[in-house]
Amino acid sequence: MRHQLHLRRFSECTVTLALLMMVLTSIGVVHSLQAQTYLAGFEDLPLMPGLSIVEGAGIDFDAPSGRIAEAYATGNLTPGTVIEFYRATLRQLGWNEVADAAFEREGESLRLDLEDADGELTVWFRLSPVGTTAD
Repeated sequence: MRHQLHLRRFSECTVTLALLMMVLTSIGVVHSLQAQTYLAGFEDLPLMPGLSIVEGAGIDFDAPSGRIAEAYATGNLTPGTVIEFYRATLRQLGWNEVADAAFEREGESLRLDLEDADGELTVWFRLSPVGTTAD
């Protein structure tokens, strides 16, 4: 009898845990806990799932006027999907959209340029101080 009670409680806990994981997954909590790839030189800018970093194609350095960084990523995504992902993500990170695919935060400007060639999308991320010619 005692063994059956423990087995029943274990089953109830397992079902409860499974339901909790389903709820957390549906609201995105579990996804945000997964390992995230970030673009080099951009500190907290995550790489959208479906994009791959083009290794060795970017730059990252500090200039007297501020940080300058560039990175490239490619994937089989649509430009609209990428823009919508970064609009939502960057807004959560404190960036303000000042023009189409152009954002500013704390004296820095971030631009996303997209080029779609034969179904392969290339995204060019450019970070520079606000007001510089690299904008």
